[in-house]
Amino acid sequence: MQRNKNADDRAQSQMITHIRPASRLMPIHLGELWEYGDLLLLLIWRDLKVRYKQTIIGAVWAILQPLLMMGVLSVVIGWFSGIKTGDIPYPIFTYSALVPWNFFTNVLVQSNYTILNNSGLVTRVYFPRLILPMATAGIGLVDLAIALIILFLLIGLYGITLTWTVLLLPLFILMALLTALGFGLWLAALNVEFRDFGQIVPFMMQVWFFATPIAYPITLVPEALRGVYSLNPMVGVVEGMRWALLGKGAPSIDQMLISALIVILVLVGGVIFFRYKEVRFADVI
Repeated sequence: MQRNKNADDRAQSQMITHIRPASRLMPIHLGELWEYGDLLLLLIWRDLKVRYKQTIIGAVWAILQPLLMMGVLSVVIGWFSGIKTGDIPYPIFTYSALVPWNFFTNVLVQSNYTILNNSGLVTRVYFPRLILPMATAGIGLVDLAIALIILFLLIGLYGITLTWTVLLLPLFILMALLTALGFGLWLAALNVEFRDFGQIVPFMMQVWFFATPIAYPITLVPEALRGVYSLNPMVGVVEGMRWALLGKGAPSIDQMLISALIVILVLVGGVIFFRYKEVRFADVI
């Protein structure tokens, strides 16, 4: 009888679950992110449908936005200021930079509200919160793919021959994705507590635009300042994608390494900061 009682006590002790408070610096479980991959795809599909529901031009805006900006820059800067871009037509020169820039801008603007817009999910069910900024970047990739198709058509229209450098395009797309995701993580976490980031980011992007070689070649930047200039990670992204697509104007290795290092630091720092803040998301929202 005593033996059966001891066996029951051991069985009950094995069923006890210990609940401890979460650490502010929680580890990243890549396996868990993989398990929630279907949720990531579902969120991307849901937001795509919401974005283009009851719209007149729908997904065509992903094409018109860079095309219209290319036209404005071609007239205002390319024509009036007479900036020389070598043997690359100015419209192609600017459009090849606007494609990654628009992707970057859209992801950052949408990341501002990704936690707030999904407050119902955040406060009711558990899932890796990193899924939400990742879904925002995934939606941006869809628009990026559409814009790239138009860019390839324009390249053919202008009679530009693709070179072997186009094989490096996925590498620079990945760099653009990591750059957007890294900064997006910072903004997604900050905007939960400081809602005025919604007004700051659009102005910040306007200033950032002119600090990136989109409407002008990097050769206009003084040699002595290019190292500091490359601290802007979008310099490496824009110059790299332009070179991969057009095969001309190879970026400096030093500049690319600086930009790549900044991307890694921003991404790692963004993940750590996001994980540190996410334990309070449900309380603050």
